Amino acid sequence: MLKTVRNYLFWSYERGSFHYDVMVTMVLLFIFVSPRFINFRDRPIYNLPSQIMVENNGAGELVYQVKQSDVDQSLKKVGGSDPEQRTRRALRRLIEPIAGDVLVERYEPIRGADGSVQAYRVWAHR
Repeated sequence: MLKTVRNYLFWSYERGSFHYDVMVTMVLLFIFVSPRFINFRDRPIYNLPSQIMVENNGAGELVYQVKQSDVDQSLKKVGGSDPEQRTRRALRRLIEPIAGDVLVERYEPIRGADGSVQAYRVWAHR
């Protein structure tokens, strides 16, 4: 019995033998079954500055949807006196990490049931 365990431990059985197949099966079981019972804490951590939805409008253009709260935070970092230009710069600043260097063609607010701006729909291109 001790010899069998030692041979398993040092992987000394010939390929294609019964004991080799048992060792391979045990390794595969560990790989595929252990994540269900052992928390390896290997989930990705997303530290994105905002959650931006990207959709294709059917004409080959990408339309971005940015939440109002993210735009408000970005407006604090953007200078200028013209509110429209500040909003364009804030939207561009939020979209650039996803899409690269873009030009904001136009944008429109998405309003909630109470009439307040909930998000912005942005058409931008390179």
